Amino acid sequence: MATINIDELMTDMLSAIKSTVSNHWKEIKDSMQQFLIARKARFELLAELRISGELSQEHFESRLEDEKQIAEAEMQALEVISKAMAQKAANAAIDIFQKAVGAAIKTVL
Repeated sequence: MATINIDELMTDMLSAIKSTVSNHWKEIKDSMQQFLIARKARFELLAELRISGELSQEHFESRLEDEKQIAEAEMQALEVISKAMAQKAANAAIDIFQKAVGAAIKTVL
């Protein structure tokens, strides 16, 4: 089965967030690092279940939407970025994750 380097993926997701909130990065950096560390096991499990086929694409996307909303809420709670910017940052991070899992699935098939 294909595997994902979850640490590298978390770094890529953090970079995606950073690129979307550029002017506010200093204010949210620590919080977003902690958020991804706290969610790491969840993302790793989602990746494993999707790559192995135990989780359908539909359910995978539903779980990613949950993760996106949690990330948005975390960023908005800091009150330094707008809702639109939080959504954009969360979307960017989840897109990175989703593409990595999709690439891993293709190596299995």
